[in-house]
Amino acid sequence: MDESKDSIYISEKEKKMVNRILKRYNFCILDIKKVRSVYKIKTSDGNVCLKKLKHGKNKPYNGSLLVEELLNNGFYNTARYYKTNDGHSYVKFKNLLFYVTDWIDGQECNLNDIHEAIECVKLLARYHIATSKIDMSSFKIRNNLKNWNNIFIKCLHDLEKFENIIENKKLKTHFDIMYKKYIHSMYNKGIISLHFLNTSEYYRLSRKSSLSRAICHDSFYYQNIIKKNHNYYIIDLDSIVIDLHVNDLGKLIRRLMFKKNYEWDFYKALKLIEAYSSINKLNKEELEVMLSLIIFPHKFWKLGRKRYIKNKNLSEQKYTHKLIRLIKYDELQNEFLENYLKYIDNYK
Repeated sequence: MDESKDSIYISEKEKKMVNRILKRYNFCILDIKKVRSVYKIKTSDGNVCLKKLKHGKNKPYNGSLLVEELLNNGFYNTARYYKTNDGHSYVKFKNLLFYVTDWIDGQECNLNDIHEAIECVKLLARYHIATSKIDMSSFKIRNNLKNWNNIFIKCLHDLEKFENIIENKKLKTHFDIMYKKYIHSMYNKGIISLHFLNTSEYYRLSRKSSLSRAICHDSFYYQNIIKKNHNYYIIDLDSIVIDLHVNDLGKLIRRLMFKKNYEWDFYKALKLIEAYSSINKLNKEELEVMLSLIIFPHKFWKLGRKRYIKNKNLSEQKYTHKLIRLIKYDELQNEFLENYLKYIDNYK
């Protein structure tokens, strides 16, 4: 993490709060910095990370337990959690929760570099293998299995809602007109995605994963993958969820395909799929399920939700720029889909 760029000024009041929280741990504190949304604490024994949560007391508990189990299964590429002096996994302060992990002294990975992205998906594959050996009975974790269908349908209903909102506006902006123009084609993409999901082995794979209670990171992206001395570490286990492992890989590929260095190039996606599969073998059924996730128009839906539901205060220019970036890949996505389907047909 580039601290010079991401460090944030801390007021004396905030420092007092941090010091008060850290008294619950056995640290000799030398310095406190704020980097993005977390605190980097320099102690006499090395650096640790203090993280703040607004809710979710099970998150530090689940993360701490998961790291212990991962270590027991030979997966060391993550940050250890620290217990308080009285053995708790977090400190409650006013309406906030705080917990402490190791600080991995390294750099955020560069997923724009395909070679680095390949190493990251290999890390993900090893993480999934290690988590599959864990007894999940003690975890308090959300189960997202068999829920993709509901998520897709809800997003499609939202697209209908966005269209009605635009139609009922007396004054339509340039963004409104452009967004509405593409709703039908994106809706159809969503229907195709839903069709792929419901004609795949999704529910059978979900039943199988339900028995093993397969764990996904659910936020596997550059800010949560740290490179240190040619090794990669996965951090921030706040979002872990029970789901198909291809949830993590599919979401990563979907996000990368919108980047300038990928631009829905199927053969770059294939490199990532094959890198993952070289560690944790994917079967044909998993690839079919993952396709439905990759091609679903999630970013288009998310932008509409930001504009018409959340009313995020972005400029018209910024909204339009984001939309143009999405829709320019329309044809490339169709080519991607064709190449992916050919690949599945010949997959062994």
